[in-house]
This record gives sequence, C-alpha cells and structure tokens, in this order.
Amino acid sequence: MNQKPNPDKPEDNLGFLLWQTTMTWQRKLNRALDEIDLTHTQFAILSALSSLLKESNAVTQKAIAERSNTDTMMVSKVLRTLEKKGLVERKEHETDTRAKCVFLTSKGTNTFQKAFKITSAANQAFFSKISDKDNFRQELQKIIEIDKIFKN
Repeated sequence: MNQKPNPDKPEDNLGFLLWQTTMTWQRKLNRALDEIDLTHTQFAILSALSSLLKESNAVTQKAIAERSNTDTMMVSKVLRTLEKKGLVERKEHETDTRAKCVFLTSKGTNTFQKAFKITSAANQAFFSKISDKDNFRQELQKIIEIDKIFKN
C-alpha cells in the first residue's frame, strides 16, 4: 500500500493525517485540562519533571527537554509560566553555575496528580477507536526511536 502523495488529496497523506490527529488530540486534552488551568504542553513538562524527580534530585531544564523530546528554550518558557502559577520552583544547581534545578511544589504535585487523571481519561476516550492499541503503540515507538537515532 505504497501510495504516491497527491497534492489534491491531503487526506490520503500519512503526515497530514498524523498532523490532524495530533491537533484533534491536543485540542481535546487542552479542553479537559482547562478545569485546572493547565495546557497539554504544561502537563507534558510536569510529567517529564515528575518522572525525572523519581530518578534524581538535580533535574535540569535540559533533562526535562530531553525527556519530553522538546526544545530547551520552550521548556524554559513553560517552566517560567509554571513557576508563576506556583507549581514548580527553580534553584541554583549545586555544581553547575549555568544550570538551575527544577522541583515540583506541593501545589505542583497535587495539580500533576489531578492532570494525570484527567489526561488518562481523555486519552482512553480518544484512543478507544483504535482496534489494536498494542500495535499502534509499537508503531509510534518505532517512529520515535528512529528519530532519536538520527538526532544524535
């Protein structure tokens, strides 16, 4: 099923379909997270931070960017917003004067736990239409792994 892309039929193009699906998914997650004044991007950064804090007590913006597969400058902007909301705090790194360590506040931990429940329910509803979730997950993981290989 190797179909040649047709500029007159973008709905047949895998990239276009992935983009549309991603936009629809993010819109649904953003709507769901509205109730706790969080965006999907902010949740993703909190999620990366939360998982990293289980591994280390010296989590940097760079580590968050790597874990979330995002740009360091974007992470910095999002962290600034999360800091204003009282969800995270940044402190000087003990050994690297150029880096700051990022921590969840108690409000941040509570907000992340609520957001995790909200996004889990929204994801379950959104992806319920997929018949073979395990295969879908594996295919997405392949794409991400290939991208990581070529990035380095």
